[in-house]
Amino acid sequence: MSDWLAYDGGRSIGKVGAEGGIILRDEEYGSSVRVTLKRGENFISVSCSIYGWMDHTRFFNTLRDALREYRLMKPSLANVVENILPAAKGDIKMWEAVAAFVRRFP
Repeated sequence: MSDWLAYDGGRSIGKVGAEGGIILRDEEYGSSVRVTLKRGENFISVSCSIYGWMDHTRFFNTLRDALREYRLMKPSLANVVENILPAAKGDIKMWEAVAAFVRRFP
């Protein structure tokens, strides 16, 4: 997925995220979606945001599991913003896509 770019030019890496935890990876796709991997004192998480539609955070026991899921979530997020968002602005189809994403990645 070459269309994913380092969020804020990579300046967020190593900084503390909004909910705490050090940002290990942070990428953005088409100025529409962001996915962030963080490690805190007592947690490892992957957060994603489809701007204006959804914020979703998942927690993991191991960094390996979190990295695997981080990678798996990116194509699904890109699909939502590339194929569903443009055609479904303000429409129930977008909410259905968000619900399907959250079901797939609880």
